[in-house]
Amino acid sequence: MSKMALITAVVGLVLACDNGTCVSAKEKDADDNPTSQALSEKEKNDLKADAKAFLRDYWNELAKLEIRASLAMWTAANSGKKEDFDASAVASLALKKYHSDAETYKRIRKLMSVRKELHPVEARALHVAELAYKRNQLPADLLEKMVNLSTEIERLFNTYRAEVDGKEYSNNDLLEVLREEDDSDRRKEAWEALKQVGGVVGPKLVELAKIRNQAATQLGFENYWDMAIRLQEHEPKQILAIFDELEQQTRKPFRQMKAKMDRELAKRFGIKPKGMRPWHYDNPFFQAAPPSAAVDLDEFYDKKAKEDIVEISRVFYNDIGLPIDGVLKRSDLYEREGKDQHAFCISIDRAGDVRTLCNIKPTAEWMDTQMHEEGHAVYDLLVDRKLPYNLREPSHAFTTEGVAMLFGALAKNPTWMIAYADAEPERTKELGDAILEQRRREQLIFARWTMVMLNFEKSLYENPDQDLNTLWWDYKERFQMLTRPADRDLPDWAAKPHFTIAPVYYHNYMLGELFAAQLRNTLAKLAGHEGPTAELSFNGRKEFGDFLKQKVFKPGNAMPWPNFVRYATGEPLNARYYAAEVK
Repeated sequence: MSKMALITAVVGLVLACDNGTCVSAKEKDADDNPTSQALSEKEKNDLKADAKAFLRDYWNELAKLEIRASLAMWTAANSGKKEDFDASAVASLALKKYHSDAETYKRIRKLMSVRKELHPVEARALHVAELAYKRNQLPADLLEKMVNLSTEIERLFNTYRAEVDGKEYSNNDLLEVLREEDDSDRRKEAWEALKQVGGVVGPKLVELAKIRNQAATQLGFENYWDMAIRLQEHEPKQILAIFDELEQQTRKPFRQMKAKMDRELAKRFGIKPKGMRPWHYDNPFFQAAPPSAAVDLDEFYDKKAKEDIVEISRVFYNDIGLPIDGVLKRSDLYEREGKDQHAFCISIDRAGDVRTLCNIKPTAEWMDTQMHEEGHAVYDLLVDRKLPYNLREPSHAFTTEGVAMLFGALAKNPTWMIAYADAEPERTKELGDAILEQRRREQLIFARWTMVMLNFEKSLYENPDQDLNTLWWDYKERFQMLTRPADRDLPDWAAKPHFTIAPVYYHNYMLGELFAAQLRNTLAKLAGHEGPTAELSFNGRKEFGDFLKQKVFKPGNAMPWPNFVRYATGEPLNARYYAAEVK
């Protein structure tokens, strides 16, 4: 993932775009934000001059604080030392406090009254600054309650160990049972153990939802879901319409795929397909595809050195005109004691200092991850540096995710694997259909899972006191077509940590997949490609690199994401191209 994109993704309000900027439909008519028509020419000119002065000062101060926070985060992630994490927390808090100043927020709100009089880029920069302040105007007492309760729930997730027959097990132990065990009773036992933490944190999550709702309503929103969606520059009806389209277009192929997969798995477990239950899948939330019995992609990578994985990515990106040599020199790519065990990309200064952190091993997953993170990197690297500092970032968290997913998926593209991973052509051809089918299964399963998350979180914040345990399985049955366990009334939903650590964010991962599919379709047209886009060759396609540089990377955040997606692909964001890939 892009580390800073996830941390700073909450930007935006309901879209009512004009002159290159967007304002909230609610705030457009707010009493404290009069329109420019009510101002004299002198007042307009004074406010325009003040807006320009504010932006100059804001860009300078924001750059100092953000660079300091980014460097501190990078140091902590690489060292694992408590003192470095403490320093990172201090730097991050300074950035948050800077945007929490109520008087500055009032000043920006006043300056927004002359946004139509400003240059479009200045108007957009002022609006993005307004949003950065808007999301930090929560009442101090509620903010403290949210932080304290969130921290407590995170601590419980980190320290909780499930118990089976008086013995404690880690999540990894239980997940291994789901990977390896064929006995249904033992699988059920492990699955239920993985849900035990939900019973511990569930009541606290309901309490946290109520506090979040209280904070959101004080800022004028219907509830926390409404606030979070709008502050991510999404219009609720638009997002729901996109997901409704996705649901309709994936329903039939998902049902058919799942029926075939269930027959395969049922044979393994010695049961009838109608006896399949949630614990018969490797992932406890059924958010990822079980390993394919027909192909293990690691066979194409496990004979390589870890350094080969990096070199493959370097050669590929250079071949399409998006060199990453400088990024690789600044990055930390291999396992080391104390280091963050995951992967992320970070732009330190929005001026070319882009780095990635990985823990690369010679596996298909790490090939995907390395390609994914370098996708984030080239996006950050090639945003137009002539843009103002606070616009020198991807258009949205989901657009940088989409680019990263576009490139990560190549690790499972047979044509790419032969050209760059030196996959043996005959073997790859022999397994080609199985490789593409496994990729299709992953896409379908993830899409249906995100529908559960989107709809459940919306319902959770609309009414935290409703029967959430039943509602969770209602959505699981509807979207994932799972059979709910008999006589089970437990907060299984609460075992998902994202409700705490990344609330109302999961939909952005799916929007990224939709954007990636839409980009693949656009690139296929550019290349004159016929046939499934899953087989589109990126090999040596400098025209792909040129297109991405000009139409995707360069614009940065100079326009709201709906305008940007239309600019980059020629049409609004939609589910059609993703659906076409999985049919």
